Amino acid sequence: MLTGSEIRKSFLDYFVKQGHTVVRSSSLVPEKDPTLLFTNAGMVQFKNVFLGVEKPSYVRAASAQKCLRISGKHNDLEAVGRDTYHHTFFEMLGNWSFGDYYKEEAIAWAWELLTGEWKLPKEKLWITVYLDDDAAANLWRKVSRLPAERVLRFGEAENFWEMGEAGPCGPCSEIHLDRGNNACDRKKEKGHRCQVNGDCARFIELWNLVFIQYNRREDRTLEELPAKHVDTGLGLERITAVLQGVLSNYDIDFMRGLIAAAEALAGKKYGRDSVQDISFRVIADHARAVSFLIADGVAPSNEGRGYVLRRLLRRAARHGRVIGLTEPFLYQIAATVADVMGDAYPELRQEKGRIREVIRGEEERFSETLEKGLGLLEGAVGMLKRHKKKVLSGEIAFRLYDTYGFPFDLTEDILRGEGMSIDQAGFEQLMEEQRSRAREAREVSQGQSRIQLDRETSFVGYDRLEAESVVLALYAAGQGREEVGEGAEIGLIAAETPFYGESGGQVGDRGAIETGRGDRMEVSDTQHPTPQLTVHRGRVTKGRIQVGDRVHLVVDPRHRRRTMLNHSATHILHSVLREELGGHVRQAGSLVAPDRLRFDFNHTGAIPDEKLAEIEEGVNERIRTDAEVSIEESSYDDAIRHGALAFFGDKYGDRVRVVKIGDFSTELCGGTHVHRSGEIGIFKLHTEAGVAAGVRRVEAVTGEGALDLIRRYEQRLKEIGALVRAGADDTVEKVRKLFQQQKELEREIESLRGQFGRNQLPELLAKKQQVNGANVLISKVEKVDASQLRELADQLKEKIGSGFVFLVSSGESNVTMVASVTPDLTSRYHAGNIIKQVAPIVGGGGGGRADFAQAGGKEPSRVDDAVDRVWQIIRKPTGQ
Repeated sequence: MLTGSEIRKSFLDYFVKQGHTVVRSSSLVPEKDPTLLFTNAGMVQFKNVFLGVEKPSYVRAASAQKCLRISGKHNDLEAVGRDTYHHTFFEMLGNWSFGDYYKEEAIAWAWELLTGEWKLPKEKLWITVYLDDDAAANLWRKVSRLPAERVLRFGEAENFWEMGEAGPCGPCSEIHLDRGNNACDRKKEKGHRCQVNGDCARFIELWNLVFIQYNRREDRTLEELPAKHVDTGLGLERITAVLQGVLSNYDIDFMRGLIAAAEALAGKKYGRDSVQDISFRVIADHARAVSFLIADGVAPSNEGRGYVLRRLLRRAARHGRVIGLTEPFLYQIAATVADVMGDAYPELRQEKGRIREVIRGEEERFSETLEKGLGLLEGAVGMLKRHKKKVLSGEIAFRLYDTYGFPFDLTEDILRGEGMSIDQAGFEQLMEEQRSRAREAREVSQGQSRIQLDRETSFVGYDRLEAESVVLALYAAGQGREEVGEGAEIGLIAAETPFYGESGGQVGDRGAIETGRGDRMEVSDTQHPTPQLTVHRGRVTKGRIQVGDRVHLVVDPRHRRRTMLNHSATHILHSVLREELGGHVRQAGSLVAPDRLRFDFNHTGAIPDEKLAEIEEGVNERIRTDAEVSIEESSYDDAIRHGALAFFGDKYGDRVRVVKIGDFSTELCGGTHVHRSGEIGIFKLHTEAGVAAGVRRVEAVTGEGALDLIRRYEQRLKEIGALVRAGADDTVEKVRKLFQQQKELEREIESLRGQFGRNQLPELLAKKQQVNGANVLISKVEKVDASQLRELADQLKEKIGSGFVFLVSSGESNVTMVASVTPDLTSRYHAGNIIKQVAPIVGGGGGGRADFAQAGGKEPSRVDDAVDRVWQIIRKPTGQ
């Protein structure tokens, strides 16, 4: 029996023999289409080829593509686990022809691989073609020798493929397998009839062959393409189940390996409880999905791809509870994912530590609220059952989402198991109210964005810092004004401006605006409330300014210049981070200011100092090349085709601005930049830290800022040198020797204190008394710390044989106390309970076991009161 890995390899090997180039799987994050959330089919990486904007070096390709279907029309999330053949993550095997072979070869090769190489029984296979695709129907009958009644025709819904509302499209032909009546999962449904495309598990689609021969116009008419293409897709999990002779995709070798890992952790067996089986399947599926997402650079967050990852992690955590897993567990199964699939996808092994760390961190965070949320939901479900209702209120669903972090589909999934649903309209209403509150808050802080203008403003500041313009609008105290006077804090909108408005992480320009009359406004900030609007914020320092005034706008050149250095350095830093840490590094936020730059990016775990030094040196090396910074406008598609980085969530128009630095950095960017990298001068990393799960932040300075930072370091080194009486070259060694001397002195002091404490043993033992027939020793001890006090208590307890010991020691502002009881007296004297009663007297708290307890306090003046209270407790007949 072939393993899943062997099936993947045999598919690719077969098409290599047919002259195909094996193309490595692209990322789950589409590199050439930021409008698409995830790669959901094998053809995604070839989209630009089909659109005619990219021409590869080959005309025949084959690949095993990792895919995720969890959004849009391709969303299998609800079905995952509830049946045995849906997945969020899956592998799509495929072969492609770009203007080379067409229907005849595609059909012949598919049939040969299935029935010749893999030996599938011909009598179990069925074919579907598009209604009027006579050519495909005839070819199938010729190649397969199947009777005409086994070659079925269907309409557009089943057998016509389109990339979108407009664009390349064409008929498709599918190969289906009849797995027999026992495979049907709808036998009990009245009126159900097993048939091809009948929506049951008996007849399953194996392979889809798409023949791209038309272009769909905007008016929905079709025109023939000059070149015809082939795009096929064969699900690895499904064909593996067929070849391994199992009915469930979750019974194939590599999925069973993941389920086995969950079985080992839960101490339960898959296949013995139908409800728990659903959870086993969900956990196995989601473990794969989250592992691959994290390996491809996605980090948990509350939006976009990161929220999809978070939803999967939280669904898996909830299903873990169903099979008894209450502690973080998915990170352990992720290790099995890397072991099982790491040969085909080495990124899983390369990123294994990071994947486990991200998953575990997210599991630990969610576990804090999962139990509370489940408690709320269980109470609500119980209430619904008592009142014989089936719909959970939108208010409770919203509270679960907003307070306890339950994604809507997680609540929906739990309720589905109870035969219940959610008032989705009520939930959406509360969500919209929350969004409205957020919008209102933004409008309060950016009120000028509500100003309506008859025309757009234009930015002319890429190549100049001064401009003549006219005032279009004035804003003050939340209202539009026709005129503003001296001292007013205002927002000013001009028809043209050289001032860069804050966007893309770059702060807004500063400067001044003057009228021909000598009136003046000092601009402290420039904002972009909308892409078409630039607002200058500041204060009128002289005269009055009116709507319609001709004005002269001047940008502060030093502020702009320093900002430009940092912005260009940010692009270089980004490219070096990707080179040094891996392609998973993606920008997660940035700040470009005149005094510093801040760059957030996807990565897990602190970056070692040695690696930070390499990153810093890499940036400076590129600065020293004095590489040209070229900036040009192009179409979005052309920019992506030439390797520009674009990011999901950023909004790009048809025309984009491409900033290219040498041959090492190309990004879409609307900011201001230097002309050559050498102008940056020097780059100096300042800090590196984590700011969120899977997100790191570096801060750095350039140019004058870098020199200022270095000078501060030098000054501090001089000050330290003066304190230890050493020159700059000797300071570190001198400080090291001082620390060594300090440690030796501390060890000596510790030894002397220990000896001092031991010397007190005879004196302390002399204080032993008999109370109610037991040996009792209660005393204050001088000049010992907490560890020495514990040691003394242990030694005294050993020497008195049977009894109770209480010791207390105090310093200038602290108190330490310990209580120790021999095992035979713990039923009479409970050390933990005694300490709990006494510690508050000295302003502290503590506790412990029956035989030993300790506490601290901060009121040394009350030590005698504490000792008296211990005596009172001990003298009671029952102790405690």
